[in-house]
Amino acid sequence: MADLITAGRAATKSDGTQPVVLLEQVTRDFGESVITRVLKGIDFRLETGEFTALTGPSGSGKSTLLNLIGLLDRATSGRVCLDGVDTAGLDDTALTRLRGRSIGFVFQFHHLLPAFTAVENVMLPGIARDGRPSEALRKQAEQMLVRMGMADRLRFKPGQLSGGQQQRVAIARALCLGPKLILADEPTGNLDTAASDQVFDLMRQINREEHAAFLVVTHDPSIAARCDRVVELVDGNIVSDRAPVRA
Repeated sequence: MADLITAGRAATKSDGTQPVVLLEQVTRDFGESVITRVLKGIDFRLETGEFTALTGPSGSGKSTLLNLIGLLDRATSGRVCLDGVDTAGLDDTALTRLRGRSIGFVFQFHHLLPAFTAVENVMLPGIARDGRPSEALRKQAEQMLVRMGMADRLRFKPGQLSGGQQQRVAIARALCLGPKLILADEPTGNLDTAASDQVFDLMRQINREEHAAFLVVTHDPSIAARCDRVVELVDGNIVSDRAPVRA
């Protein structure tokens, strides 16, 4: 397995650094008797520390693209590299291992386990990685929640938290193992304006402090305008890749 990863190293930049995400001519087809091409030759690169919005109308392929980058699905053709690894030759076990060490996920709906406390929910990725909980993992989860402004809610269960607080727990869970890439799918879409601003500001803070790359799917132009880069997807094609337009 290690040989596959070593053999799959993606090309580096001239300064010796590698992109966190590199897609080259990626397509994704669905169907058997009738084939529908949802992604049509995507070229995309995301560098360490970039904070990028992915926008586009419903049905444009955003979720499909996010699933490919997140190693939850495989491309029909083309090249998908994550953290310097060409994923084409990896089996499902190797993909799971690479995904677990390199990617954190934040969704519109928090997917917190209702019977677990905030700390226990944040510990889950580490438990999945290590096979068991540990005191070191608990302390790591507690420290991340404190950074999220949740020091007084560590032992609260999701039902005792507001929507914005639940999303902070979800962000802490995504960040707990120090991934290089955070994929956020409408992370503020279920929040009011004040909570949305707080959650976005927290993600930006983590981006600056940890230099983690963020790819944020959003329909909200005000969120996109606060990112460093806006990539627009229409009908399975990237039609725009630019700096945001700010008022």
